[in-house]
Amino acid sequence: MNRTQRSARTALALLTAALAVTGTVTAQGASPKPVTFSAFFADPNANWNGMQDEIGRVITAKTGVTLKAEFAVGSPDEKINLIAASGQYPDLISPKGAGGVLVDAGAMLDLTDLINRYAPNIKRIMGKEFDRMRFSNKDRGIYFIPTNDPIGQTYFDTDAWFKLQIGALKEQKYPQVKTLKDYEKVIATYVKAHPKTPDGRPTIGLSLLADDWRFLISVTNPAFWATGGSDDGEWYIDPKTYKATLHFFRPEEREYFRWLNHMNDIGLLDPESFTQKYDQYLAKIASGRVVGLIDAGWQIGDAVNALKAAGKTEQMYGRFGVTTRPGIKAAYNQPTGFVGGWGIGITKACKDPVAAIKFLDYLASPEGQVLKNWGIQGKQYVVQGGKRVIPAAVLKQKNTNPAAFQRTTGIGNYNISVRYGDGVKDQSGNYYTTTYPEQIIDAYTPAEKAALKAYKARLWNDLLPKASTFQPKPWGAAWSIQVAQDNPLNEFFNKEQDITRKAIPKMILGKPADFDRAYDAFLAELDSKLGKYAVMETELIKDRLKLWGVIK
Repeated sequence: MNRTQRSARTALALLTAALAVTGTVTAQGASPKPVTFSAFFADPNANWNGMQDEIGRVITAKTGVTLKAEFAVGSPDEKINLIAASGQYPDLISPKGAGGVLVDAGAMLDLTDLINRYAPNIKRIMGKEFDRMRFSNKDRGIYFIPTNDPIGQTYFDTDAWFKLQIGALKEQKYPQVKTLKDYEKVIATYVKAHPKTPDGRPTIGLSLLADDWRFLISVTNPAFWATGGSDDGEWYIDPKTYKATLHFFRPEEREYFRWLNHMNDIGLLDPESFTQKYDQYLAKIASGRVVGLIDAGWQIGDAVNALKAAGKTEQMYGRFGVTTRPGIKAAYNQPTGFVGGWGIGITKACKDPVAAIKFLDYLASPEGQVLKNWGIQGKQYVVQGGKRVIPAAVLKQKNTNPAAFQRTTGIGNYNISVRYGDGVKDQSGNYYTTTYPEQIIDAYTPAEKAALKAYKARLWNDLLPKASTFQPKPWGAAWSIQVAQDNPLNEFFNKEQDITRKAIPKMILGKPADFDRAYDAFLAELDSKLGKYAVMETELIKDRLKLWGVIK
């Protein structure tokens, strides 16, 4: 989810003009009144500590707010639908892509007036992007404050999804890894040399994850990354006509799935790829058995952190922009501008919406952003010569056991309001976040640093095509557009997944001689049952472009 340089310039200009406005809750006088809000988040957070971490206690002291939070287990969309149907809403809710269900159920407050009256920090950060929070052209209410997409983000170390164990790369003298053929060769060579792990278990060449919605992340989305596409969910958007088609119809993607079929045929694909549960998958990764992964870093983070904590740094992963053939540019860094869309909202059940918006505004304030990103001055960071510095002992804790560090300190637990992204500096000239090149490099293990040195790179992102080599996407990202409940597109995803989750495993696990027949049948079924939805998606894209002033 990459953003344009224009957004970064906008954010910096806003900072220069308006950082004098602090707007923190405690600046208003008396101590805030204690209040507990219930909250539901569609994304899991295994490190949430009930705001009893160090930062959480400070936030409560500043705002009076304690969150009693619940996080999705299983399908978040199913849970959101149940909440909408029940009429029993939490005070705050972060529904990801299912926000339209809640809006149409009448569950959400329009936050426009609350933001204008009580949230100066949110207004300042959004600036010229303010209208991108609006739901649609037909309904210009603001129901969600963006949390998924930071303002002014610079992606210093973009996460490429094709991953290989650093030990395998080292053993093979850090070979070129640009195409599927290169990627496969590293895995095959390592598995042949090490058919079993030191503890006697079979080495796994490549493992995928098809558990519930995660099927998208590890099984199907990589098809567009490997073929020069970018992330628009289940759609490919023509950059000239804005016409939407299901991305599986791109001929290049057939070749990606053919390669997975080949990997299964030669015994390098984990036979449990389509049956294992998420916790089983993470356990395999944490054991160090899996040579190759095709997955997002945020999805495997707990397992990789376990490897790091156990000192198994050569079983951690290098990241590559692998493509089906030479000459394709992996589009991980393609700019999208600020996409908005997903975020956190206040429901009509909230007993004190003013306190809720002030809480979210505090997290968006300069003070709140430094607190949630850096921690407490004197504990998690110090200021030396005007520069925020993480002491070596703290940095060691953060890098060797990130999960425990997050649970204890709370750093990483409070990105639940609009915020500036990596690369944006505050009035003191310091970065708001701790994700900038020097800190990223400090966090790398010696094994990672050795690998990057061999590849003549400082950061893994240096191995990917730069943002400047792509045209920005004026619609942002199709996956981020909220869909009204009465729009038939709400039927699309479940119908599409019913087809996809049956057909794709079957074609990958089948005989290579049967692959084209199976893929043809898959496309024919998609076309006959889902063709009408492409027209609706095209209309949705154009509606966003009108809302954002790109087209009339």
